[in-house]
Amino acid sequence: MATQLPVSTNGRKSAPQRQGYMAMLYLRRFLKPKQWDLEYTFWMMLQLCISPKTAYRHTAYHKQTKNQWARDDPAFVVVTSVLVALAATAYCVTFGDSLWHSTVTILSAVLVDYVLLGFAVATAGWLISNKFLRKRNLHHHQVEQHVEWLYAFDVHCNSYFPLFLVLYVFQFLVSPLLLWRSFASAAISNALYAAALGYYHYMNFLGYSALPFLEHTEVFLWPIGLIILALPFSVLTGFNATRFTLSIYFG
Repeated sequence: MATQLPVSTNGRKSAPQRQGYMAMLYLRRFLKPKQWDLEYTFWMMLQLCISPKTAYRHTAYHKQTKNQWARDDPAFVVVTSVLVALAATAYCVTFGDSLWHSTVTILSAVLVDYVLLGFAVATAGWLISNKFLRKRNLHHHQVEQHVEWLYAFDVHCNSYFPLFLVLYVFQFLVSPLLLWRSFASAAISNALYAAALGYYHYMNFLGYSALPFLEHTEVFLWPIGLIILALPFSVLTGFNATRFTLSIYFG
């Protein structure tokens, strides 16, 4: 759940100390499922699909009840990981050839594609926003704030969920169409990936722009321009994103 970032003033913990304490509490709650707020998690997932701005307005509301922006509940990560594992299992049943390979693929989908890649993206967003995007000209009564790494990871997780629905669930359902060796199939597949990746970056933009102490957050929209430029070239060359992705996992 989202709350305002702490600042280092007069006896309060410094930002690194506070973030370390938050991370420790966050990890502890992984071992306490009874404390997970699953109702809020599923509500958040729904809002991220139908009204992402509402989801982040709710995040801003929660900052008033706790002293941090980031969620202190790992339920969203756990539920998403389970859904990714289930979707990867469906792909393995359809395209896999051995139990060992399927196990590695499922673990890779969760730990590498979702978690480790999320760590990398969150770290990049955290560094960029703190170093270049924080407002410098503050009023005398305002305190300097920093983006928490956990909040940056929340942004990734929020952005990943709609991408998961498109590139895991929907792609699986229409994979017979997308895997045809035809120009139309390649074009549809590439457009699907472009839309999913573009929406992922748009969601990142919404996440960082929800923080009132950041400015020029439109930089998080820049990758969308590259995606739009790459789309026609991928179509003209006959590249099929679905076939390429499945070939990585299943040969």
